[in-house]
Amino acid sequence: MGTPPAVDSPPPPKIMRLLTHNFLKSNVRGTEEGYPLNIEVTTLRIEESPVDREFLLNLLPKVNYPALRSAVRQLAPHCDPPLPEIPDELDASDAEGNENLDDAVVANLHRALFDVYLVEGWLVCPDTGRKFPVKDCIPNMILHEDEI
Repeated sequence: MGTPPAVDSPPPPKIMRLLTHNFLKSNVRGTEEGYPLNIEVTTLRIEESPVDREFLLNLLPKVNYPALRSAVRQLAPHCDPPLPEIPDELDASDAEGNENLDDAVVANLHRALFDVYLVEGWLVCPDTGRKFPVKDCIPNMILHEDEI
């Protein structure tokens, strides 16, 4: 019997995408405007993935587009290669109208939502300034006892 083959440790989970960010908010006691969270970047990773037009168009009505646009603007200075342009305005809730988006816009939205990962950094409550750490692509949104 030989030595068992070496097993590579799995890569860190890829959780903290802009899609994830779009659904997170601060629940610190007394917070009235805890959404959308601001992003402070330490490390980003960009991994291209195949565009699934149908999936993106089905998901788009659930996305808060102004929050996505804000997040893209916050991350853009840290991205190399640069993030593609996404429209300044888009009625993401208009599922029928979204069917008419051209392939380039769909590809750019896909890249912003699915291909950019916040590996290390902070999500910051816009109301209180409370910083939630992101480590190995995992946001820690656990509140301190005095924040509940």
